[in-house]
Amino acid sequence: MPDRHRLRILTALTLLGALALVSGRAAQARPGDDAEQSPPPPASDSGREIRFNISPNGYPPYLIVDQAEPSGIMWDVMKRVTEKLGYTLKALRIPRKRVDRMLLGGYLDATSRAREWVDNPDEFVFTDPIVAIEEVFFSPKDSDFRFQQVSDLAGTTLVTHLGYHYPALQADLDAGRIKRFDVPRDQDMFTYVLHGNGFDAAIADRLVGRWILRNQEMRDDFRISERGISHYGFRIMMRKDWQPFVDRFNQALAQLRDSGELDNILANYR
Repeated sequence: MPDRHRLRILTALTLLGALALVSGRAAQARPGDDAEQSPPPPASDSGREIRFNISPNGYPPYLIVDQAEPSGIMWDVMKRVTEKLGYTLKALRIPRKRVDRMLLGGYLDATSRAREWVDNPDEFVFTDPIVAIEEVFFSPKDSDFRFQQVSDLAGTTLVTHLGYHYPALQADLDAGRIKRFDVPRDQDMFTYVLHGNGFDAAIADRLVGRWILRNQEMRDDFRISERGISHYGFRIMMRKDWQPFVDRFNQALAQLRDSGELDNILANYR
């Protein structure tokens, strides 16, 4: 075989090999492949973006979404801590029923949650409590409603949040000693109690209720029970691979608490 012909064949084979290598790499990076659909695990270096769920409607005063920039207790604390740790925070509005699945799948990094509200808490990691969730009773100021213990609720009808569970009252609810009337929105619960017929009190988180009454100019119309039926720590919930960040978050949160900065954030929403 002439040298010139052999050289052409070798050159062609070399080009074909290079094209095959490039095509293989392009196929691996093609949008839609599994490698592209699954986000990479969180990076340990600073500057990493954290995708934080604020839910479609928020949860005032913990998460407030009806403005250009999110706010609220949980957002403000998360924002302050992530800035201190060199992370950026991105708000996502994910419905509650999809949050856990998207967290475990890597499409979401964090959400606000009490550990007691999670069916499978061992699948996640939680920060230290940022603020307490305390379910108490809101009754009309001139009513005879009083609460010291669950037995005081016999024969009452309580306005409750649709889909919420109240473990401390469940046995009495099941037995019919207490009746519940479900309302889909927190802010409507107080209107039902004040202007409806046959309702004794509403069950709501203390801070949520105070926020609604303040914004609806109804603070003077209600009395809030000193005792409640639950007391949970409201935390940030993340995947287990975020454990190093959670450890650093807890340290920064302790600094916010010791310096009084956390109290200043809370004061903005009370």
